Amino acid sequence: MKSCDIIIIGGGPAGASAALFLEKKGYRITLLDQARFPRDKICGEFVSPAADDIFAELGILESIEALNPKRLSGVALSAYESSFLKIPYPLSPDGKTMTSLSMERSILDNLMVDHVRKSRVELMEGFKVTDLLFENNNVCGVRGHDESKTRLNIKAKLVVDAGGRNSISLRRLNLKKNSFGRGKVELAAHWKGFKADSHYCYMHVSHPGYTGIAPVSTDKVNVVLVVDKNNLVKQNIDEFFVKIVLGNQLRRKFLDDCFPIEKVRVTDSLSYSVKKPKCGGLLLVGDATGFIDPFTGEGIYLSLRSSQVAAEVIENAFNQSNFSNRNLAKYDYLRRKEFQKKVILSKLLQRLIYSPFCCDRVVKMFGIQKELSSLLVGVIGDYIPAERVVCCDYFMRILSGLIKQQAYSLKSEEGLLDRLTFLASSERKK
Repeated sequence: MKSCDIIIIGGGPAGASAALFLEKKGYRITLLDQARFPRDKICGEFVSPAADDIFAELGILESIEALNPKRLSGVALSAYESSFLKIPYPLSPDGKTMTSLSMERSILDNLMVDHVRKSRVELMEGFKVTDLLFENNNVCGVRGHDESKTRLNIKAKLVVDAGGRNSISLRRLNLKKNSFGRGKVELAAHWKGFKADSHYCYMHVSHPGYTGIAPVSTDKVNVVLVVDKNNLVKQNIDEFFVKIVLGNQLRRKFLDDCFPIEKVRVTDSLSYSVKKPKCGGLLLVGDATGFIDPFTGEGIYLSLRSSQVAAEVIENAFNQSNFSNRNLAKYDYLRRKEFQKKVILSKLLQRLIYSPFCCDRVVKMFGIQKELSSLLVGVIGDYIPAERVVCCDYFMRILSGLIKQQAYSLKSEEGLLDRLTFLASSERKK
């Protein structure tokens, strides 16, 4: 039986960053993943500006920049084909120009795992975890097998599960709760031949869902479509995907002469929440802690940040030699405290985008009220606190902006009516 200080399950951004954070603290770490890298992963491939600081702390930002990745300067929004605006990222609180990273997940994940390979972390690729080991109601290791089906038990003082939506902890401990709202699925594929402005991430909202279009190279974009699951009944997935994506006139304009270069990949049961584990010796990071319909596209940042928070709590647990559920509960408290307002914002945005009347008017209002739209994009970018927009003051400013917009529209309509009346009167006199 093998043993180490910490077992980490999953080699994606959450697991790899947790391994690198904890390796710096001197622990003996084993990182397990059933795949071998590089491997594909369905994702929006849009990384919040705030992730740069975490990549820098991990020591991998320089390697990322060496690949000359695509950098985006803002977010473009459209609502139901009747409104469209581009919103540049505002300056950071300390005056820095902010950009977001747009990079294929297979490349980003492999780059992070390469840094794990060069560290003192023991990386076991092709190892599938099949169960957790318990001792006195605490998780004390994992059971699994390699690609040759050779079974192995590995013991540790602590297990960090970064296995995502299908992690062993969620299945073994029955932690996954019902999804938020209607069941949704995510369809994604890379397209070639993109010729529009490639400095923005494009979010198009229209029936029957919404798309995120993120340029990942000079002429290549990642197109993600999110729809209700029932829309796929008796549908050919690839044909449905292209039909809906190009059915929106604005998307059709941006994707003119573009074409998918791969089969559409699908992620089911997109949104879900997770109950807290009742046992000790176990922490969940990344998507294993839950996932919300990704309209704001900051899943990778949340994964990195949750691992960063977990590393500090884990260090405290080792200092006290106390891995009980009660002692580790501080992690869940800190994580929820930091992300609570962002979760509220995500839920509010979900309600907004599926209301055509409200969504169209808010997007048009943002086109006039630049300060409000800029603030929201900074929050979505994770470098402006969510409290700045999830508050009464911001909502009142939005309401005021909508009222002004309505008054302006009425005034314009009155002016148009006066003009038409004058023209009609002139015609009668003739």
